[in-house]
Amino acid sequence: MRTPFWLDDIEAARRAVVGLDPALERAHAQTPPFEWRRRTGGFEGLFHMIVDQQVSLASAAAIWARVEAGLGGEVTPERVLATDIERLRGFGLSIQKATYGHEIARAHVERRIDFDHLEQLPDTEATARLTAIKGVGRWTAETFLMFCEGRRDVFPAGDIALQEAMRWADGAAVRPREKEASARAEIWSPHRSIAAHLLWGWYGAVKRGEVALEEPLP
Repeated sequence: MRTPFWLDDIEAARRAVVGLDPALERAHAQTPPFEWRRRTGGFEGLFHMIVDQQVSLASAAAIWARVEAGLGGEVTPERVLATDIERLRGFGLSIQKATYGHEIARAHVERRIDFDHLEQLPDTEATARLTAIKGVGRWTAETFLMFCEGRRDVFPAGDIALQEAMRWADGAAVRPREKEASARAEIWSPHRSIAAHLLWGWYGAVKRGEVALEEPLP
């Protein structure tokens, strides 16, 4: 997995995004330096993200280990398609996630999406290709592009934690909706992925009680 060259200087990108928007200065001051949470890409990476959703970290890790073992240690579209839904469910997947695994694998085999060359597409086109697959929503597509491909200017505006951190940063009374959050994030381009990491880091620190906001939390 090739690491984008710009990830070597995350701190510079973080300073740049704060320079673009002083509203992020408090988040920057209260959030320690962070690393990019890079994950495996391609078909395996997307399927893994689907498997991880809506379960605890421990449960997700255990289920994925069973998926890998059940598929012979190599998670490929061909092996997933060769494994029927009931057998996939035997690894701990819900019928929905097993079905989505087949859908993603089929999309690759039928060349509706090419994971080997997806990184060559612009962000908007890559997102469109991913969300055309049944089971892949916009949030999943955007976080895949961020974490699995290391794209620097993607912002999953439908993420509730990001919306709440944006509310804190702006001192707003209500959380922005997805369209509002997306429009608000445009000022952070071309570093929107860094802004998302910063806001996630800040949100987590506040929720863990490591830093305090001036306003009371709900």
